[in-house]
Amino acid sequence: MPDVTITIGGRNFDVACQDGEEHFLKSAAAMLDGEASVLTSQMSNLTESRMLLMAGLMLADRTAGMEDKVKVTDQRVAELERELDALKNAEPVKVEVPVIPAAVTDTLAEIAARAEAMAASVEEKAKAG
Repeated sequence: MPDVTITIGGRNFDVACQDGEEHFLKSAAAMLDGEASVLTSQMSNLTESRMLLMAGLMLADRTAGMEDKVKVTDQRVAELERELDALKNAEPVKVEVPVIPAAVTDTLAEIAARAEAMAASVEEKAKAG
């Protein structure tokens, strides 16, 4: 078991941990040190045990807040997953596309032919005149 020296609130502590856990210990100690540094800058003559207790409580409060946010987020994700499942399992909606009657299509074709004939006639008169 390696011994690691960590600094919290300006005080050094020797702590043992499992092999390979040093990084996690140092990371956790840095978080605790951040909270402890705030306390030591605000209060003088803070005992070691009180500093550690207060810093731990501040981290616990922050953790509780994050856990509440995670619960709300998990509930929202579950709700969205239920909605998605409902949409995946829903019967497809049939959409009717209007059909243009053949008489309308024939009439439009006739109008287009007349317009082309008139355009050709205008072009011939323009060339001649």
